[in-house]
Amino acid sequence: MVDTIRLDATALRVLAHPLRSRLLSQLRLHGEATATELADRLGTNTGATSYHLRKLEEVGLVNDTGTGAGKRRVWEAATRGHEWEPSDFAGDEEAEASVSWLTRHYTAELVERAELFFQAEAGWPAAWRDALGYGDDGLLLTPEQAREMREEIQAVLHRFRDAGAGDPQAVRVIHGSLLVPVEATYQAPQR
Repeated sequence: MVDTIRLDATALRVLAHPLRSRLLSQLRLHGEATATELADRLGTNTGATSYHLRKLEEVGLVNDTGTGAGKRRVWEAATRGHEWEPSDFAGDEEAEASVSWLTRHYTAELVERAELFFQAEAGWPAAWRDALGYGDDGLLLTPEQAREMREEIQAVLHRFRDAGAGDPQAVRVIHGSLLVPVEATYQAPQR
């Protein structure tokens, strides 16, 4: 499996769809599955799931593992993650709308996962409760420093990605990172 890919405008537009983005997330977080299994998990029908998996396959985001029998195809995520830079799509209204939708969708999905954990947190062992959770910090950065910080955080995440492999105490966790201006209503700095 490829680590991450940079999305082009076509892949971005394909992924900016509620069911497609959820299908990809399911495969990345829970591993390979059939369209029927994914449809059951997501409360949709197998026909729609199969159609959208093929669309994701066309842009290299999912693969058929080749392990299915007959019409039963087993799907997997082709990459561990993806990325893009908004400036890649400057002037492409449809791609810019896709970036906006995906950014909001991923943020809402992260908040939803956090809410579910916070509701169940009291039942988790103290060691996990102390290790997980929320933190924030205010930073004064230039664009170059913000990029450097993001790259360093990505390197740390990459180092720990499979650190718990084979340990029965390990659970899959998700790390979200959001870097936004404190006051989004401020006038953007001059370039």
